[in-house]
Amino acid sequence: MPLSQKLRAYLQLMRPANIVTAIADILAGAAASGSILLITNGEAAGGDDSSLINLLWLVVATIGLYGGGVVFNDVFDAKLDREERPERPIPRGDVSVTEGAILGGVLLVGGILSALQVSIKSFIIAVAVALCALLYDAWGKHQRIFGPINMGLCRGGNLLLGVSLVPAAIADYWYLSLIPIVYIAAITMVSRGEVHGSSRSALWGGVGMYSAVIVSLAVVAFREEAHWSALLFLGLFASQIYPPLFKAIRYAEPQFIGKAVKAGVISLIILNATFVSIFASALFGLLVLLLLPLSIGLARYFAVT
Repeated sequence: MPLSQKLRAYLQLMRPANIVTAIADILAGAAASGSILLITNGEAAGGDDSSLINLLWLVVATIGLYGGGVVFNDVFDAKLDREERPERPIPRGDVSVTEGAILGGVLLVGGILSALQVSIKSFIIAVAVALCALLYDAWGKHQRIFGPINMGLCRGGNLLLGVSLVPAAIADYWYLSLIPIVYIAAITMVSRGEVHGSSRSALWGGVGMYSAVIVSLAVVAFREEAHWSALLFLGLFASQIYPPLFKAIRYAEPQFIGKAVKAGVISLIILNATFVSIFASALFGLLVLLLLPLSIGLARYFAVT
């Protein structure tokens, strides 16, 4: 097999469009901890760049953690995918199960070691995220109730990884991780009908959980006195997640459910941009939003689900 084809297969396993959303998680956590403003003010004053370096380490960490997690998803699902997802790299024969496991292991270990460069707390959170990802891949995804929560814990932990740039901030802002936990749990619940279709009750449950996320973000925005900018971001967020989900409810067919899931995953960037606008500024939120076209562009070439 040509090297270029092998590399593309590895990238397909890692789901690059999704990794961009994980980077946005780190930026959202960094904003909540005050690190983004600290970095900006430090550079303006000619100070040291340690905060920026630590932020870059955590970006590398989340690439490894998320990439490794989704690679192991396909490793554990190799047998099932031969029947339901034959287009994926492992059942297609482009990557063996052993090669996938090695790639996933290298990515997870690399992510954990990168987090260790920042602090012990970052290291502990990274280990927890890696374990949650493996638990989901091997067992959690098959659990009707715990599965969506398990997947949500991975994202909530990823946000906390960003907050850990200022370790003391974890105690003040740990509750923010509940928002991505609920949101990802909703996407995971909706995605279960992507292959064979889904009941409308589960899809309506997704609508309710999406609404809880929006209300929670609005409450956080008012608490932080970031009313108007956050509302604009929330309006954009709602405009991206609801229409495809309501279409999926109308038809309850796999192709529409898949589009709803894809929209939910990519809209994580808007969710994180909202966090950044609340805790840093609307301008920084817009900068994070620039990751959206990158993720959408990658999603045209690499599968999101």
